[in-house]
Amino acid sequence: MPPKVTVLIPFYNCPYVDRAIESALQQTYPNVEIIVIDDGSTEHTTLIQPYSKHVRCLRKPNGGTASALNMGIRHAGGKFIAWLSSDDLYYADKLESQVAFMEEHKAEASFTDFDLIDEAGQLTKESAAARFSSKLDFFRHLLWGNPINGCTVAITKDLLVKLGLFDEMLPFTHDFDMWYRVLLSGTDFHFMDKSTVQYRKHDRSGSVRHLEQMEREIAFTKARYEPQVIARIIELQ
Repeated sequence: MPPKVTVLIPFYNCPYVDRAIESALQQTYPNVEIIVIDDGSTEHTTLIQPYSKHVRCLRKPNGGTASALNMGIRHAGGKFIAWLSSDDLYYADKLESQVAFMEEHKAEASFTDFDLIDEAGQLTKESAAARFSSKLDFFRHLLWGNPINGCTVAITKDLLVKLGLFDEMLPFTHDFDMWYRVLLSGTDFHFMDKSTVQYRKHDRSGSVRHLEQMEREIAFTKARYEPQVIARIIELQ
């Protein structure tokens, strides 16, 4: 049996969550555990109920995506952890192709290309991921912003536990903060040049509704790690 992958789906009042769950259930990979973490939702909870026999459902008081992910990680039984925002979709071969890639490269962490869709699920852009010509280029991008779509990431549970899980004080940049910690730990973050996710852009998304707070948090997160990133850039030049 191939290594188990745990897919975490944090959920808070999202009308697309059933479609996210469906895309996780339709994976071609044979050893998948799906955990939906309801972060204190007051709307759309009935969308989860039809899947109760096929996915594990956890519920907690509202505390933000980072706390929901951490709860899921603590309950996860997989060697690899992947997560899916409740408004996004996996392509059916996402886990199969990414696990094969990670096993081949002996990778502890990887991310992939992704496509963009609109509210209705219509494809609006293919191959939206940033590209890096070298590790030096990757570190330079970290000085400007978050270059990785979190839903494309797969990472070992052991590495997440070693790094201390997500920072629950960061409602919007907990993933960005984690990528810094992964890279600054000396772990290679491998890129698989294949679209595995459909990322939905819509007016209800947190990046639209909380833009100002998100921008402040991005600036804070960049400042927190900037000296270490600059030191690595100097080393790599």
